[in-house]
Amino acid sequence: MAVRMTVRRAILSVSDKRGLVEFARGLAGLGVSLLASGGTAKALKDAGLSVQEISDYTNSPEMLDGRVKTLHPKIHGGLLGLRDNPDHMSAMAAHGIEPIDLVAVNLYPFEQTIARPGVSLEDAIENIDIGGPSLLRSASKNHRSVVVLVDPGDYPRVLDEMRRGDGEVGEATRSALAAKAFAHTSRYDGLIAGYLGRLGAGAEDSQSPFPDSFTAGLPKAADLRYGENPHQRAALYGDFLRFVEPLHGKELSFNNVVDANAAVELIAEFSSPTVAILKHTNPCGVGSGSSLVDAWRKAFETDTQSPFGGIIVVNRPLDLAAAKAMDEVFTELIIAPEFEDGVLELLFKKKNRRILRMGAGIEESAGGVAAMDWKRVAGGVLVQDRDRAREERDGWKVVSKRAPAEEEAEAMLFAWRVAKHVKSNAIVYSKSDRTLGIGAGQMSRIDSAEIAVSKAAKAGLSLRGCAVASDAFFPFRDSVDTMAKVGAASVIQP
Repeated sequence: MAVRMTVRRAILSVSDKRGLVEFARGLAGLGVSLLASGGTAKALKDAGLSVQEISDYTNSPEMLDGRVKTLHPKIHGGLLGLRDNPDHMSAMAAHGIEPIDLVAVNLYPFEQTIARPGVSLEDAIENIDIGGPSLLRSASKNHRSVVVLVDPGDYPRVLDEMRRGDGEVGEATRSALAAKAFAHTSRYDGLIAGYLGRLGAGAEDSQSPFPDSFTAGLPKAADLRYGENPHQRAALYGDFLRFVEPLHGKELSFNNVVDANAAVELIAEFSSPTVAILKHTNPCGVGSGSSLVDAWRKAFETDTQSPFGGIIVVNRPLDLAAAKAMDEVFTELIIAPEFEDGVLELLFKKKNRRILRMGAGIEESAGGVAAMDWKRVAGGVLVQDRDRAREERDGWKVVSKRAPAEEEAEAMLFAWRVAKHVKSNAIVYSKSDRTLGIGAGQMSRIDSAEIAVSKAAKAGLSLRGCAVASDAFFPFRDSVDTMAKVGAASVIQP
C-alpha cells in the first residue's frame, strides 16, 4: 500500500556542496526544519539560513575529532521509525524522537583521496565515512517514509515535486532515490575493499597483486541505444564520459564507445603531431608529421578504402586545414583534445557524425577496478594489468648479424607502437613516420603478412626499405620470406 509522506524535517550533511544552499533555501521556503553539522552547517549559516546543529538537536556533542556526531538514537530512530506503525510512533514519542523525513548526504571523498599520488594509509583511513553510509542506509531502508538524496543533480527534481505536492514526495521517487543511495554506498564500500585488498595483496607474504575480492561498483553513466548487435541491450558504467566528452551527433552506441576507447589508447602512444584512423578498433593507418594535415595525409594513404565509416583521432587541437581534409571522408567519430576556431562549425554541418573531445589526463584517470583490464568469462571475470608499457629502444636485443641503422630503428619503433593496438595476428609495415600496410586478426600470421602487403600494393605504396612489426614471434620463416620479397629491411618481434 502506498504511504503518503510530507517532508517536515531534513538532515543535510554533504562533502560535495554543489547546489546545497539553493536546495536548503528551497526546503526552508516550504517550511522544512534543517539539521546539519560541521562544514555543511557553516555553509548554510553563512548563507543566512536557519539551521540547527545536530549536536544541539541530540544534546550530544561531536566527539573523537568528528568521528561520532550522527550515530545517535534521535537521528536513526527518527529515520527508521515506521510512521504507520503505532508501536514505533509510541516508542519514538516516549523517547523524544521526532521523525526525520529527508536525508541529503554524500560521503567523505575517499575515491579522490586514494587517487592522489603518494597518499598515506592514514589519510585514506580518515576519509572512510561511517556516519554518512549509516544515515543513507537507515533512510533508504525506510524510504516508504523518508526521502534520501546522494546526488546534487536530484535536488531540483525533489524540490519541484514537493512544491507541486504541498511538501509531499511520491513513492516512486522515494523508491528510485533509495535504490540510487544503496548503489552509492555499495560502490563506496567496494572502493574501500578494493583499496585495502590491494594493500593486502602487496604484502610480503602475498603471492598475488590482486585483491581477494573483485568488486566493480561503477556508477551508470548512460543507457545506450543497443549493444554490439541490435538485439542486445547495453549501458555504459564508470567515468568514460568525463574524459571523452560528446560534443555533437547521435548518441553514442556500444560500438562507438569501444571504438573511441581504442582510438584514445592508440593515439596516446605518440608525442609528435599524429593522426590515427581506426575501423572496428583496428588501425587502418597512422601518420606523424610536422602538422596534422601532413599526418592525416600519411595515415589516409595507408588505406583509402577502409576509413569509410571509421574513426579519426588526433593528439593536437584540430585545425581547420586538417578538418577540411578529413571532412571529405565519411566518418562515424572524430576525436581531438580541442578544436581551433571554425572547426566545430565545419564539422557540425554533418548532423550524424559524432564529435568527441578527449580530456587531459585520461591515461592517469582510472583508479581501482577501472585501472584493470578485465573480460567476462563463464561464471566470472578474467583480470589483468592494463598494458601501459611504453617500450623504447634501450630494451631491444639485436639478434641479426647487422644492427639497424637509425632510420630503420625509428621505423621499427613506429611499427611496434602501432602493432600493440592491432588485433592478433598483427603485422605492421611502416616507415619512421607512417604505416604502409596493416594485417590484422587472421588465424595465420602469414595471412596477416600477405594482407598487409596487398593493402600497401592497393594503395600504391612501396615497402622497400621499410620496417615490420609483429605482435608475436614468427614460428616459421614463411612470413619473414614474404617480407623480404617485398623489400622490408628490418623486423621487430617479441
